[in-house]
Amino acid sequence: MAETQTLTHITQVGTVIVPVGDQDRALEFYTGKLGFEKRIDVPMDNGMRWIEVAPTGADTTVAIVPPREGDSAGVETRIALTTDDIDAAHASLESKGVDVDPAVSRMGDPVPPMFFFNDPDGNRFFIVERT
Repeated sequence: MAETQTLTHITQVGTVIVPVGDQDRALEFYTGKLGFEKRIDVPMDNGMRWIEVAPTGADTTVAIVPPREGDSAGVETRIALTTDDIDAAHASLESKGVDVDPAVSRMGDPVPPMFFFNDPDGNRFFIVERT
């Protein structure tokens, strides 16, 4: 990959943060249902933990952490995950009991096929096919 300089010296998206109400339940969902691997699980103050998960081989991680004080879990994340087989991804998640759209959305070129799903806290994601 070619190195790119930006005016701010930012080189990549490192971690996206998703608020969850129960970190153990979220960890089971992301590793057991989505097949992500646990990258980091470290204690923080007040008995909280910093947990990061990611698809195998991915550079960007998802931090599943308690919401900030006054906030709640369950947001429209606007996070897009990618797959090379949208139908297989949809069928796999549906068979595991994940709350997925009833069908893959196919709007036609240039929009790729996609579907939305929710984690147990109601955080909403979508999966897009990239070929």
